[in-house]
Amino acid sequence: MALTKKDILKADDIQKEMVNVPEWGGDIYLRTMSGLERDAFEQSIVKDKVTNLTNIRARFCALVICDEDGKRLFTDADVVELGRKSSLVLSRIFDVGQSLNGFTNADVEELAKNSESGQSDDSGLS
Repeated sequence: MALTKKDILKADDIQKEMVNVPEWGGDIYLRTMSGLERDAFEQSIVKDKVTNLTNIRARFCALVICDEDGKRLFTDADVVELGRKSSLVLSRIFDVGQSLNGFTNADVEELAKNSESGQSDDSGLS
């Protein structure tokens, strides 16, 4: 039997995975992004034909770190502060989150290739 629109829209298809972060003293949950969130994240990488990789790990981690119910722990306003955490920890979370979301380095490279002007000079640091 084929799925109906109602079946598809009510399906709980957001996955979560627990990741141990010993540097932070415990476990965190990571989740898959919605299609809307992923599209917005990808748009934020290439804006006005300029590649913006500024604080990309923290921006991505803020989207995928969640509570046990799948709700984001960090808002967009928390990204700079999150970006001040260990690059090793953020990279490890980023890698697991990429895998969970089917987001590859080739995806980022493709987005960068589609921009004309190169990387943004905005450091995002205050």
